[in-house]
Amino acid sequence: MSDVLCIYYSFSGNTRRAMKEIAQQLDAEIVAIDDGADRNGFSGFMSAGRDAMRRSTAPLKPFTTDKPIEEYKMVIVGSPVWAGRCASPIRGLLKRRGLEMSRVSYVITRSGTRRCESVYDQMDLYTKEKHMFEVSLQPGSVGYAFWRDKFVGDVKQYLEENNG
Repeated sequence: MSDVLCIYYSFSGNTRRAMKEIAQQLDAEIVAIDDGADRNGFSGFMSAGRDAMRRSTAPLKPFTTDKPIEEYKMVIVGSPVWAGRCASPIRGLLKRRGLEMSRVSYVITRSGTRRCESVYDQMDLYTKEKHMFEVSLQPGSVGYAFWRDKFVGDVKQYLEENNG
């Protein structure tokens, strides 16, 4: 059973790909969440941005983890950036379960060149403690693998130093 949980939401597949790569390198449990909202087409894209701007959330579909969230040594939350904010399903997860996450780190994926670092502070509003590590990834960019691997290295070092 893993000591690391990677939990994420992905619509386009970019966050899913990044989280699968990270989970594989950390030998972590990986769980996708979904709120069941239809975000297909232009109207879905616009409603996703509107939901993010309004900070609205919908109930999440049920998901399971191998053990209670608070028992993981690290919970890594992955979210795409929508309108400069975390995705609505991730905000919903953090609002409902964030207080169970005392050792949390963030992976955000973005389409633009701006790193969107304010998203981390937005996500910290709902967790028990401030995040430990973060990475802002732009799929297809030159630095993608470097920053992903640096994030993984930082998490591994923390886990090794705090394993006993």
